[in-house]
Amino acid sequence: MRAVLRRLRGGTDPSADERGQSFVEFTLILPVCLLLLMIMLEMGQAFNHKLTVGYATREGARTGAALASGGATNCAVADPAQVDQQIIAAAQRILKSPGSNVVMSDVSAIRIYRATATGSQSGSLVNVWTHTPGAGPDLDPGPGVDRLDFSQSTIAWPACSRNNGVNPDSIGVRVDYTYRLTTPLQAVVAMNGGSQAATLPMGDQTIMALNPTN
Repeated sequence: MRAVLRRLRGGTDPSADERGQSFVEFTLILPVCLLLLMIMLEMGQAFNHKLTVGYATREGARTGAALASGGATNCAVADPAQVDQQIIAAAQRILKSPGSNVVMSDVSAIRIYRATATGSQSGSLVNVWTHTPGAGPDLDPGPGVDRLDFSQSTIAWPACSRNNGVNPDSIGVRVDYTYRLTTPLQAVVAMNGGSQAATLPMGDQTIMALNPTN
């Protein structure tokens, strides 16, 4: 009855105004909520990639420390025991494992270097392996075994020259990786900052001392 009288008097229904106001507020808040959701999803994806890359460097460094074959200062063969190939293979197994979301084409290089006491690279003593899908060396030429997806492009720290005696060298393994945004946030970021803005450098490294000889 009151609503009828209000309409007869030219009034409006307050509940209709409240519904209209709620709709306007909803349309304003929804984009913000969706943006926050995409950011959280993207951060989760990036963190997962970061963990995988870090695990790969640890496996590589652990392999290099365990297989240290140093001793000679000048070597006829820089890596007679194929130590570096084993390091790359260990890192690659993690990067290509079934639970990994890492995009192998975005792994630009794996670096094996002599580390200083502070963990940084010692001068130019670094061996760089670049991504070359299926074109790297084959540790096991048997059937059904994948070749390495990395080939050595530079060598400045031969495996045979690494000191694993009383004061052993420290080996560093670094994976250079570029993470690309995967959620619709990629389009939003690219629209405002270009395609390069939708990528994130995500290198990781692990340092370990070479296992000393007995």
